[in-house]
Amino acid sequence: MPVLAAAAVPHPPLIIPEVGKGQEKVIQRTINAYTQAMRFLARFKPDTVVVTTPHSVMYADYFHISPGKSACGDLSRFNAPNASVKADYDSEFVDALEKRCKTENIPAGTLGERDPSLDHATVVPLLFLKDYLDKFEVVRVGLSGLSIEDHYRLGEAISETADQLGKRVVMIASGDLSHKLTESGPYGFSAEGPRFDKEIMECFEDADFLRMMEIKPEVCESAAECGHRSFVIMAGAFDKRKVDAHVLSYEGPFGVGYGVATFEGEEADPNRNYLDQYIAFENKAREERMKHEDAYVRLARLSAETFVRTHQYTGLPKDLPEELLNQRAGAFVSIHEHGKLRGCIGTTEPTQQNLALEIIANAVSAATRDPRFPPVRPGELPSLVYKVDVLSPAEKIDSESQLDVKKYGVIVENGSRRGLLLPDLEGVDTVEQQIAIAKQKANIAPQESVQLYRFTVTRHQ
Repeated sequence: MPVLAAAAVPHPPLIIPEVGKGQEKVIQRTINAYTQAMRFLARFKPDTVVVTTPHSVMYADYFHISPGKSACGDLSRFNAPNASVKADYDSEFVDALEKRCKTENIPAGTLGERDPSLDHATVVPLLFLKDYLDKFEVVRVGLSGLSIEDHYRLGEAISETADQLGKRVVMIASGDLSHKLTESGPYGFSAEGPRFDKEIMECFEDADFLRMMEIKPEVCESAAECGHRSFVIMAGAFDKRKVDAHVLSYEGPFGVGYGVATFEGEEADPNRNYLDQYIAFENKAREERMKHEDAYVRLARLSAETFVRTHQYTGLPKDLPEELLNQRAGAFVSIHEHGKLRGCIGTTEPTQQNLALEIIANAVSAATRDPRFPPVRPGELPSLVYKVDVLSPAEKIDSESQLDVKKYGVIVENGSRRGLLLPDLEGVDTVEQQIAIAKQKANIAPQESVQLYRFTVTRHQ
């Protein structure tokens, strides 16, 4: 049978009395809802509890599933070492899930463990659950930097594994909401914080998992949340089924959003094929992007896609504008996926016969050779967004007063060390910031002197 039920819960250590020491009473509604949610899960008499957690080891391109027979964890980081729990792992389920993920081409498995102890996002819900359920095994699954689609597909694989093994399985999707609800909170305030929390709680209330998947990554980042992808994995476990959903509580008195909700899987419902609908949504967005691409961006996309699929460089298209064939210039190609940088490689001066070849070479390098990221996989290509910056020749300048972060990019130079930062970047508001980041990229210490150069860019996006 597929996953029977799930609960979405936060994980503030404060709600454990040994940590809160009375402060937990401020979020008593969350504690009461937590208790109700764990009683709800215990009612299904599960053999296995799958916990998705944002605080296990996280990789950019891989879901880590905890290996071994068991693990322990406590809240000693929060001055409560006696608040501890032991989890017996369901190794049969882990093995079967790993095999299914391999078959489904989902990058997931038990490799890369760094710390076998249970993280607090796992410890907190298990401490509550153990009050109502005596014997059960656990599967702990971390999040990743992979796409929302991949997180949803992992949830599908979890449910299919449960069905394959004939086990009674429930899920705990552990995750706080926004950490930026108030100025007085530990992370400050962002307008996206309350908006994100409101939208997630509405998604929970209606079991509207498609809407939840469509929340923009930049909104999640601005809200400083940690639960969205955990909730998406859970959503995937209920693909093509009706879901009976109930919101039990929401509050955020400490500047962090805590939401509790329960979900019970019901009969099949082909209209809730949310992965198919999400892919269609993404494809439509891609088609709209492609309609507005100019020749520079179109060439970058074609170059990256051709190389990722065939490991061959594309030839020069026949309809290229003359300036791409006759001009030589340095150029940067940046690739974004779901609002986040996926690769960026460029040249400050021309290295190819013409600008078209410069863009082709840098687009391939951005997709496959940026040391900060794994190479782009073919399955990612539909969701990638490309930008091309064509650089003017660098101009030597005498002082910082000749820079403008919106108009000029900067090159800093000290001996053989050279660092560059493009102009008009989000989050870079002052010349001092611009120079500091460029120095850091060049491994130049803040106190070291540098020769400054400036340049302009023509941005194509």
